[in-house]
Amino acid sequence: MSFKPADYQCFRFLSWAYDESACSAHFDYTLDDAHHFSETLHFPGASTTLHQNQKEALEQVLAMLHLIIGISYYKTAMPKQIQIDTSVSISAQQAEFLQHFYQQGLGEFAYQNQVDLPRVRFPVQHTQTKTNAYTLPKGTVVPLGGGKDSLVSLRTLEQTGRAFRLFSVGKSALIQSVAAHSAIEHIRVERQLSPHLFELNQQGALNGHVPITGIIAHILAAAAILYGFDSVVMSNERSASQGNLDYQGIEINHQYSKSLAFERALDQQFQQLLPGLRYFSLLRPLSELGIARLFAQQAQAYFPVFSSCNRNFKILADSPTSRWCLDCPKCRFVFLALAPFLPKRKLLDMFGKNLLDDAEQQAGFDALIGYRAHKPFECVGELEESIAAFWQLSQNKAWKEDLLVKRFAAEIVPQWQQTAGDLDQLWQNSLAASDEHNIPVDFFPELALISAA
Repeated sequence: MSFKPADYQCFRFLSWAYDESACSAHFDYTLDDAHHFSETLHFPGASTTLHQNQKEALEQVLAMLHLIIGISYYKTAMPKQIQIDTSVSISAQQAEFLQHFYQQGLGEFAYQNQVDLPRVRFPVQHTQTKTNAYTLPKGTVVPLGGGKDSLVSLRTLEQTGRAFRLFSVGKSALIQSVAAHSAIEHIRVERQLSPHLFELNQQGALNGHVPITGIIAHILAAAAILYGFDSVVMSNERSASQGNLDYQGIEINHQYSKSLAFERALDQQFQQLLPGLRYFSLLRPLSELGIARLFAQQAQAYFPVFSSCNRNFKILADSPTSRWCLDCPKCRFVFLALAPFLPKRKLLDMFGKNLLDDAEQQAGFDALIGYRAHKPFECVGELEESIAAFWQLSQNKAWKEDLLVKRFAAEIVPQWQQTAGDLDQLWQNSLAASDEHNIPVDFFPELALISAA
């Protein structure tokens, strides 16, 4: 049986429900009444006795989460029409947010599948302003990804003595290992996607990247009510705001839902949806190189357990036997970013291979510097950061004779110096902290720590 995306006209948001005794939320959708999808979120250890203000706040958040999570199923065919069968109240601002989320969040997806960008319109159904009387209790969570970025946030908060909990969605063995290594309380929400989604993917449904960080952000809003916290400390760097390429008139950014623009739009969204919830990135002033430097300085205890390779997070893949696949943009970039800040032997022991002395890695590293290729569709640093890191290694006797570093010095450096200028200044600029961020004043002690490194 084959699935033809062009055959479908309408995606419907059917219903959602929350089971207080089971601490589970259920979300239902259908595509032209022909394909039904049902997703479940389970919140282990959440309160089973919510008072009325909490219930009302949770109802508003889950009604919006229903629309956000739907992106995972809408993308199977990306029909031009949507229909919302619930009584959710959508303001003009929220409708605009949702339209941007679907269009820009599926920008890479549309490009990779060579289909038109989604142009769906969410209907404004705002009839009367509901006053949310629930006040979130004070508390901080750090979403944990298992890689270097969230570990820098973790270590920074530990240094200031701030109490916090870790947070994650899913069953990643890597994240569980890192959380156990930290011995910090860990909130873990379980997400069960509709099995029918994977069946349709096998039959020809459109498939690819979704703005997962944006989905998790809204799951965090529900978790804030159920577990009791008001501050979400993300670990998205300033490099996340750099796009990959232009497609059908918009800039496509693999890290759209990690960008500063999205973070600011989300802040406005949360002011309507759940006033008092603060969602911001502590590492926003830093480049990936700046974070790599802090990681090398502060997080050595996590060297044996961390990984930034996304193979660890494939939903249907077998569990990896190694923390690094050694043949993807993330492995290449993290290796390159850490190389200037760690002894060479320590880095080679960490990865098990010298990626910069391997001719087969050349095309992959060329993409990281934007040479004859666009920036990879991955969570990697800016092109200029990779160039700066290569330049630094070309001046380092421990690395300068490695194959790809020598090639960079011979082929790339003359072109850069002729067209763009001073590579030493590029290195300094890459490490300088920016003042563009949304960090609240009471987190300025942490900001001072990361900015002074």
